Amino acid sequence: MPNRLAHESSPYLLQHQDNPVEWYPWGEEALHAARTQNKPILLSIGYSACHWCHVMAHESFENPRIAALMNNLFINIKVDREERPDLDAIYMDAVTAMTGHGGWPMTVFLTPEGVPFYGGTYFPPVPRHGMASFPQILEAVAQGYARQPEAMAKQGQSLLTHIAQRSQLAARDIEFSTALLDVAFQQLAQAFDGEWGGFGRQGPKFPQPMVLEFVLRYAARNEDPRARRLLHTTLSRMARGGIYDQLGGGFARYSVDGKWMIPHFEKMLYDNGQLITLYLHAWQLLKLPLFRRVAEESLAYLEREMIDPAGGFFSAQDADSEGVEGKFFAWTVAEIDELLTTEEARIVKAYYGVHSTGNFEGKNVLWIAHEPSLVAANLNLSEARMSDLLATARAKLFAARAERIPPATDSKVLVSWNALAIRAFALASRVLDEARYVAVAARAARFILDEMRRDDGRLHRTWKAQPGRPMLNGYLEDYAYLIDALITLYEATFEVVWLREAQSLAEIMIAEFGDEKGGFFDTGESHEALVVRPKGVVDNAMPSGNSMAATALLRLSDYLAEPRYAELAQRAMTVVGEGMAAQPQGFGQWLVAVDALLHPSVEVALVGDDAALRPFIRTIYDRFLPHKTLVASAADQIDALASFMPSLQQRRMIDDQPTAYLCENYACQRPVTTADALAEQLTATQSN
Repeated sequence: MPNRLAHESSPYLLQHQDNPVEWYPWGEEALHAARTQNKPILLSIGYSACHWCHVMAHESFENPRIAALMNNLFINIKVDREERPDLDAIYMDAVTAMTGHGGWPMTVFLTPEGVPFYGGTYFPPVPRHGMASFPQILEAVAQGYARQPEAMAKQGQSLLTHIAQRSQLAARDIEFSTALLDVAFQQLAQAFDGEWGGFGRQGPKFPQPMVLEFVLRYAARNEDPRARRLLHTTLSRMARGGIYDQLGGGFARYSVDGKWMIPHFEKMLYDNGQLITLYLHAWQLLKLPLFRRVAEESLAYLEREMIDPAGGFFSAQDADSEGVEGKFFAWTVAEIDELLTTEEARIVKAYYGVHSTGNFEGKNVLWIAHEPSLVAANLNLSEARMSDLLATARAKLFAARAERIPPATDSKVLVSWNALAIRAFALASRVLDEARYVAVAARAARFILDEMRRDDGRLHRTWKAQPGRPMLNGYLEDYAYLIDALITLYEATFEVVWLREAQSLAEIMIAEFGDEKGGFFDTGESHEALVVRPKGVVDNAMPSGNSMAATALLRLSDYLAEPRYAELAQRAMTVVGEGMAAQPQGFGQWLVAVDALLHPSVEVALVGDDAALRPFIRTIYDRFLPHKTLVASAADQIDALASFMPSLQQRRMIDDQPTAYLCENYACQRPVTTADALAEQLTATQSN
């Protein structure tokens, strides 16, 4: 008999609809039941691609004896952390404060009022490795609450007071300087793993795209050779590691080791959206063909496997298939020998480090441990010949892998995660000069604006084909990410509708989420009341809503010449203060925003028809311009657009030729009518 989760749309919640646990979704029905029955709440938070979430579900939530204990002692609530980042943030802070660490699955015990008083992450069904069993925890917590409910509630309130201090962060009188960026980079350089890339030598190792985006900007503006070496080593090692799907493209969540060799196999949309953007920028700066190939293959992966027919992007793919972690991706020597010719198999084994004992539970995750030139020399082949044979072999292996049972796909559409993918596809259309990509980006953006927005302009958080309607309130991150993506989409199309939509969302974001003390709350004024109103500022796997709001408002201010947006962005930065320099790995997007604040935008205005402007656009995107404002218009539309985009004012074609106007630091250079002349001006600007 399905439980109450059967009526939900989240794939993660639906995975638990047949559990013998009497799960509730989060909502007033569950809270009312806890109050009327005077039972504590067991809150379980996870997500569909989480391996250990599946393990705990199989061991405990599918176990009738344990489920009966849960049902007897608690009101049980199951939450998808991706749908409800507000609840996840509040109760993760609580668990971390209580235990010193957090993670998923997250298990939190609450009073009927939602106040947390005990928690943890994974609990085994029997005592194991010094850990108490889940049934022991259940009974101990229930007994403690029954005997001392007031003490538990008081303990929880003290914990909430500690958590609420984050939402009290206020703007300060701080003037940022490039010295802050220098200190941040020095911290990163000290933590850099010079052999394998990334930060720290031990696993788990995460890609940290926001931090690397900051390093890209630092490398572009400074002569310090360590910045380029950090980028080259880290991005090359990641691209050749098992964390990157060497056959199908796209990145896994993280590496369990320090060499990027063995991934935690789930693939998340938000990781890939950010990493595609990062590799595109790295290609612009460093011109390493590997970086372009990784971006193209990862875009192809998202197109192939992660787009809903309605237009949005799916959220994630599981780590497990057929109940086994990594089964879809790993290979035995026998499988490779059977599928490939002798010569192809010899090359694949040498190139991807395949051997009989394997590197993952007796099988092999494909990765490239050595430089391709060295592998080719050891095989007594030219690199060109090796590359050709590898391409044929990869195609065979990919086709064979496609016949396996794939990991499950979390098919819900989330606004903020989609925005990261929209930004990546829009940018790719310009950097790679491929119109197909912008069509994907525009379709997803239009889907969100048409299907996931209320009549009053406010955003929903999530949508799924079944039931085919949006759900939940949008969060700060949904607005901030989407504003940023729409600006990039304007740059890819020069269709002013995207900037107008970005401005409309910005006004709602400011009104709905703004904190008069500075910065923004994660939840809006119209959101349900929770035990605290979260105000996250730390950048984790994704940018905090606050750091992306600052970034997006700075960009929008440049386009629309609206100083209020820049003022709000700068005020949000002072909420975080100079601490971002001391702990740069937790403030990567903030550092990107500060870099933009301290370095005025390079403004380029183009006048002419689309075809005539293409050489100018290629000139612009052939180089990495970390902070630019790019506008364009046909000559006969200038007057209509100039009032909305002031950088188009007084712009005209020279001698009926397509014309480019370049300005920086409130000073403009002479207009030019050839792409070569614009290239000279940009080169001079970058060298200043």
